[in-house]
Amino acid sequence: MLITFKSAAGADVIMLGKAAQSMFVALGKDPDSPTGIVTVEQLPEAIARLKQAIAADKAARARDADDAADDEDAPRGMAAPVSFAQRAWPLLDLLELAQKEGQPVVWGV
Repeated sequence: MLITFKSAAGADVIMLGKAAQSMFVALGKDPDSPTGIVTVEQLPEAIARLKQAIAADKAARARDADDAADDEDAPRGMAAPVSFAQRAWPLLDLLELAQKEGQPVVWGV
């Protein structure tokens, strides 16, 4: 399932369902709802929550990297999995643009 985050303020951000659901949780939205909106009034909190989730993911990955530093079989480079933080940046950019323009962000519509 593809989820497309849309706003008149910027380009669409497309994610697969599982990645999008983790974004919904970070934004404080229902991960099982097929449609949704981050209103203009909700944008500052949504941006703060997403930044906090990105920081938490980076900290967790740094701890994991320290633990796996000696593991020669650990995937590296292009073989390493894409992190939550990497997936969240395009959505964060869209949310910040939407806030500047005073536009909501919607999905599933």
